[in-house]
Amino acid sequence: MKKLFYLGILGLILFEVANVYLIMPMPGSQRMESLGPAYFLYQWRWLFRGVFGAGIVLGLLPAFRASRLLPLAGIAACAYVVYQANFEMAAEKMFLQPHTLRMANRAVNKVKPEKLVLGIERNGEARAYPIQFLGYHHQVLDTVGGEPVMVTYCTVCRTGRVFSPTVNGRPERFRLVGMDHFNAMFEDETTQSWWRQATGEAVAGSLKGAQLPEWPTTQTSLRTWLKLHPDSRIMQADSLFADEYKGMAGYDIGLKRGKLTGTDTLSWKEKSWVVGIVVDEQSAKAYDWNRLKQERIIHDTVGKQPVLIALAKDNKSFFAFLRPDASAVFSLKNDSLHLGEKTWNLLGTTTDPADGNLRRINAYQEFWHSWRTFHPHTTKY
Repeated sequence: MKKLFYLGILGLILFEVANVYLIMPMPGSQRMESLGPAYFLYQWRWLFRGVFGAGIVLGLLPAFRASRLLPLAGIAACAYVVYQANFEMAAEKMFLQPHTLRMANRAVNKVKPEKLVLGIERNGEARAYPIQFLGYHHQVLDTVGGEPVMVTYCTVCRTGRVFSPTVNGRPERFRLVGMDHFNAMFEDETTQSWWRQATGEAVAGSLKGAQLPEWPTTQTSLRTWLKLHPDSRIMQADSLFADEYKGMAGYDIGLKRGKLTGTDTLSWKEKSWVVGIVVDEQSAKAYDWNRLKQERIIHDTVGKQPVLIALAKDNKSFFAFLRPDASAVFSLKNDSLHLGEKTWNLLGTTTDPADGNLRRINAYQEFWHSWRTFHPHTTKY
């Protein structure tokens, strides 16, 4: 019977290690197809724990009759692994949501104007979320223009997405469970399905294949955002996470040097920055950030759609639009778009209502390894 004790100890340790390894950035784990096994282990976690726990209980007395030191060492080792796996190394315990979400207008804002933000506008209300803060929290829940919103960011992919946290027409809550192929995954509270941050798609569970509604977003410097949205409110630092924010201080401008979040300064490397555009399911394109900084404005066609990408003079804020037709060639001067005598600002808003506004499209800054993974049909500009 004492063998049951040691088998239970070993089995529980291996289970907890595997449960973490498959959904966290461990050596090799994110380059294998680990999502299926990870979800299986997670869904049946209490069965595995029950079986191994039963073995420990049944073999406990026989093991202690044979030796005192060895069983105590086994229990201590098992307790340590269980604690580490479920507390210290659990994604939702490592990256917490803000305790207090405080938004401020520009008059009392404390965020530096050069910091990168994800900006959203809905029903006449604009809000900006600094990437330095989002990078730690991974998700921030808010209400904009009277509608619930889920602002997300994955530092290992270097990409932000904003979703309506609505599943089957009902408000839903999500928690961070880990990552797959280096991209953050969230679990909904109701069905425990897993959702991929880079696409908003449910990739495991009963809702597999479902899609979260995505909001239009803009990644800019705060200075540029406030020029375009002077009445915007800006997310402020939560004092409880001062150390975590400090660790993210150089991330938004590419100064981090870690293996997961560092930046390749050369083009088309694993951690090189690209701007990605999706026009339809089969039409996606990536634009090298270095080239965009050189050209400032790019005219192109994605699928059959003529598009335009513009980089503001701050070298941080980028915008993408559908062009009226393939022959329309714009110029960029003083952060304004010009076509003949017609002029638009970087939101695509015209200075003359008779000209009509430009149609904006979502564009994402992302590490090249991430963009090509989640958009396998992408082409390169």
